[in-house]
Amino acid sequence: MKRLIAGSLVAGALLLGTAISGFADSANAAVGFGTLFYNGGTIHTVVTPSAFPNSGQDPFFKVTNGAAGQLGIAGVAPGTADYHGGAWAVNLVTFRSGITPYPLTSVQAVQTAAAAGDVTVTRVPAADFRCPVQP
Repeated sequence: MKRLIAGSLVAGALLLGTAISGFADSANAAVGFGTLFYNGGTIHTVVTPSAFPNSGQDPFFKVTNGAAGQLGIAGVAPGTADYHGGAWAVNLVTFRSGITPYPLTSVQAVQTAAAAGDVTVTRVPAADFRCPVQP
């Protein structure tokens, strides 16, 4: 059973990488697959084999040039009223030139960084994908 779960997580990580590969820079390409930040903690992903562009409902933030160890950021998770099963609406978060990247671990942190002018946030509907998460 453990091998099946481990194999599923590895396969899921590879599929997640394929779903958002256009948005991973070489420095962060292997960071975050299978694990996301949510409200300062982490949650795990279980990736389905198909992408669903332009259909996202659950906010997802991909930091394009973040600090070492930066993961993707889920805006909702199982147990929150507005979770739609991981139908992720992709937003790219980019630190502005001259700003030293720092970890962003929640939607609130992204919003605070944007309000401070440290990052830009760009919605990319063509990158939306489906990927349920587990706390």
